[in-house]
Amino acid sequence: MGRAVTALVVQNTAHGGPGRWGDWLAEGGVRLEVVRGDTQALPARLEHDALIVLGGGYMPDDDERAPWLAETRALMSRALDRNTPVFGICLGGQMLAQLAGGTVEAEYGEPEFGSTALTLLPDAAEDPLFAGLPTRPTAVENHVDAIVRLPAKARWLARSERCPYQAFRVGDAAWGVQFHPETGPDRIARWPAGRLERYGVDRARLHRDALRDDAAAARVWREVALRFAALVRDHR
Repeated sequence: MGRAVTALVVQNTAHGGPGRWGDWLAEGGVRLEVVRGDTQALPARLEHDALIVLGGGYMPDDDERAPWLAETRALMSRALDRNTPVFGICLGGQMLAQLAGGTVEAEYGEPEFGSTALTLLPDAAEDPLFAGLPTRPTAVENHVDAIVRLPAKARWLARSERCPYQAFRVGDAAWGVQFHPETGPDRIARWPAGRLERYGVDRARLHRDALRDDAAAARVWREVALRFAALVRDHR
């Protein structure tokens, strides 16, 4: 038997794991190796078939508070140089945008929390992960920082009312999203209530809205996860 198809997952916070994406990618034949950047050493080299960088309450270059981000950027840069598949979520998506020449700003625009309507854009119709999806899916948001300029050659795939750069692709095999396709209503119920209250947001309402939207949202983001897994297998 050949070596298993694997993806390195960089987790940046105690409660910010891969969630249901772990199950969906495993269903698609990709095994995850999760490394907690805040408590574990990251590998010096990327010897996996894909790289997934998760979210966290940092800017992509916030090395003083999160020194492992420098190593994470180095891994992502190597993946981009080698055309290794990459999927960046929230902070991970912002990191991809910044590394590829875009711009990210702290506490920019209006924050987004909970289930949010997205709009797919024309480039999504030809994208390996987003083609044929519903044009108005929902996804869970949890961010105050934002991408304000995409890399010059990025494909712009989705937007929301408050945040234009919700999904994009760099090259043939690297995707960044501002939202959290791995997050379901159960995780929202555990979000720190104090942080949400600072922004005038009620956690119970966020949870109810996510429960209402989750069946349709889970179908969409499971499909994207399975497509990413297939792409990882093909690149291998």
